[in-house]
Formats: sequence, structure tokens, C-alpha cells
Amino acid sequence: MKAETILDADYHPAEDEPFMNDRQTEYFRQKLIAWKASILEETRGTIEHMQEGTRNIPDVADRASEETDRALELRTRDRERKAVSKIDAALRRIEDGSYGYCDDTGEPISLKRLDARPIATYSLEAQERHERKERVHRDD
Repeated sequence: MKAETILDADYHPAEDEPFMNDRQTEYFRQKLIAWKASILEETRGTIEHMQEGTRNIPDVADRASEETDRALELRTRDRERKAVSKIDAALRRIEDGSYGYCDDTGEPISLKRLDARPIATYSLEAQERHERKERVHRDD
């Protein structure tokens, strides 16, 4: 399928069709592209807001509150920057044919998981194992 293909708005990948067929692949490609575009648009809005929002606030409490809000916004944008990087990686996996398969086991990741988290690289079971192992090493 070509990138210009527009999917039926009512289409959702189903377990009874071949895994990562052209239609599913295009569905996830479009979902990832739309998510990335949304993040980039929000980022542009944040940058504009921060540029026009720089002002001298005489009240210390108000200034502290504004600085806290700004720091929170910057942390959010940093998380979104990381998400864009993961989206780009997922799009590359779509191109090379490895999208939708667990990095740990090589087995297909469930369509429900991919629909909820299209940047997932592990099946739910492998993700849980990975997180348990991370917690154990963190506690050492």
C-alpha cells in the first residue's frame, strides 16, 4: 500500500486478519503520523506562549507560581520530545517490516496493546518481565 492511502475511518485492526497486513500497517503508520503531528503542534504553541509570556511579575508568589508552571510545561515537552523519537523509531520499524513484533521474543504484540500504545516494542508479558527486572536492579 502506498503512503497516500487513506484508510476507512471506521477501520480497526482485527485479530481474525493476517497480522501486520498492508491495511494494519497503514493504520498504525497513519496513527503514528497523526500523533507526531499533534505533539509538534502543541510544541509550537508552547514555544509561542513562552516567548510572549516572558514578563516581569513583581509579586514573589505569582512569579514562583509562573516559574513552576513553566517548569512543568518544559518537563511535559521533554517527555513529548522523547515520544517523537519513539514514534520515528516505530515508523522506521514499519518500513523495515519489524513493527508489531516483540523485541524480546519476536512474537506479535497484541493489536489491542499496539492500538493503545503504538510505540510499544514489547509484548505485555515481556514488558512486565522487563519492568520487574528493572525494579530489581534499581533496588540493588
